[in-house]
Amino acid sequence: MSLPEVVTVGEAMVLLYSADGSTPLGKVRQLTMDVGGADSNFAIAMTRLGFSAGWVSRVGAGPLGEFVVQTIADEGVDVSRVASDRDHPTGVYFKYHVGDDETRVIYYRSASAASYLRPEDLDPGYFAKARLLHLNGMTCALGESCERTVREALRLAKKVGAVASLDLNLRLQLWNVDAARRAILPLLPQATVLFGTEDEFRILFDRPSLPEALRAASRLGPETVVAKCGERGAAALVAGTLISHGGFSPPDFVDSVGAGDGFNAGFMASLLRGLTAGEALRFANLIGAAAVAVPGDFQGYPTWSELEELASTWPEKAAAVG
Repeated sequence: MSLPEVVTVGEAMVLLYSADGSTPLGKVRQLTMDVGGADSNFAIAMTRLGFSAGWVSRVGAGPLGEFVVQTIADEGVDVSRVASDRDHPTGVYFKYHVGDDETRVIYYRSASAASYLRPEDLDPGYFAKARLLHLNGMTCALGESCERTVREALRLAKKVGAVASLDLNLRLQLWNVDAARRAILPLLPQATVLFGTEDEFRILFDRPSLPEALRAASRLGPETVVAKCGERGAAALVAGTLISHGGFSPPDFVDSVGAGDGFNAGFMASLLRGLTAGEALRFANLIGAAAVAVPGDFQGYPTWSELEELASTWPEKAAAVG
């Protein structure tokens, strides 16, 4: 594979969930084994949207690491910069449902191979053709060397003139808000586009309303700040102007995990194709809606050619954020 247009850096794990999608985790006797991870999900979504993408990470040596890498490679993502670690295992997480529409996860990723990512794992030459670097704040929660790796990736992207997007992805199961602020806020001056959920923006920036939180984030450097608001769609602050889109209503709601990564890819792919932020918000919501209609993290991501067909089929909701 030639050098990728899109580079992502971060952990992917073995994903386990109930084979029938509904049996409580404590009672299930058969699990589906899959792969999930914010950065690999984003890379997969970008390949489906017509961009070449490469994922940089570490996995444990052995069958679980091989399974993760092969699954992501089978989706067209370049995995040539994924290191095999003989001393640390591949991370694992379980996904399960509470009620009709709430998805929760349990992580087994402490001291995983990816938590030992280090700046030396980044090949500067691999960024030579990059148009976009995508990162997520959760990577910084995995350890000090991961935090340094994120900073180095941003430096390398800036050196070649690539756009940098960052998803807050706080994952407060892994650290606390103060630690997240110390790690993530210094990154924002180098981020062109910042993503997060409505709750993440309010929590991280300690603001009572979403518009106030978006403005606080924008003052730290990002040109565009985008909030994902679940079934209410999404909002973005672009050059000081707040815009929103109400989202789409897919025929089924199965699982929300992975929808945010697909949303991010839809937004960034739209910008790279020269569309406006408003158009990008619409397509991002469409991909997020497609993702929730299937049980896996990335299996529902559409191709670019499928987007308009979905948009003409699924009801488009009025904006309710702002």
